[in-house]
Amino acid sequence: MKTCLCLLLVTLFLAGCGDSKARYVITPAEDSVQTRLSVSSIEVRDVSLPAYASASEIIVENPDGALQPVAKAIWADDPLRAVTGALAQSLDVKSTAIVAAEPWPLSEAADIQLTVRVDQMIARADGTFAFSGQFAISSSTGAWRDRLQRFVVVVPMADTSAAAVAEATGRAIDGLADEVLALLKQRA
Repeated sequence: MKTCLCLLLVTLFLAGCGDSKARYVITPAEDSVQTRLSVSSIEVRDVSLPAYASASEIIVENPDGALQPVAKAIWADDPLRAVTGALAQSLDVKSTAIVAAEPWPLSEAADIQLTVRVDQMIARADGTFAFSGQFAISSSTGAWRDRLQRFVVVVPMADTSAAAVAEATGRAIDGLADEVLALLKQRA
């Protein structure tokens, strides 16, 4: 009986020591206006993120420029998967094309592939979220002439809380989706 009671107390103690960090989701905005495109399908390749942005901690810039994690807060999903999925979702909702993240789930290849390499993804101390890098549009089917373009998206943040950073991240991804769609629309 004493052994069972000790095991129960140890189990309850260990359960209380579990992860107490809040988890935040990157969610793009739901946009009802669709851009008509000449391509019918887009494969979003895994987005390449800098090391600090691919960690599970939500990072903000201090006034001295140092990047620090927000206390007791982490991303709800792997950032690489979350950013790739949010971008694919945003492009899907905002365009007439079928959009999915890699690996492409359909038997027929996508008309185009989108590759994104992020240089900066920072919640700045000045109250803005900076999202920049380069994206490439390529096509193995000949549906599109290959293009490479830089992007810079800056969105305001309410504050540097984890919730504000998550919300700004979603809006910045939407901004990138808008830039991709603007380029694709040129051929529509």
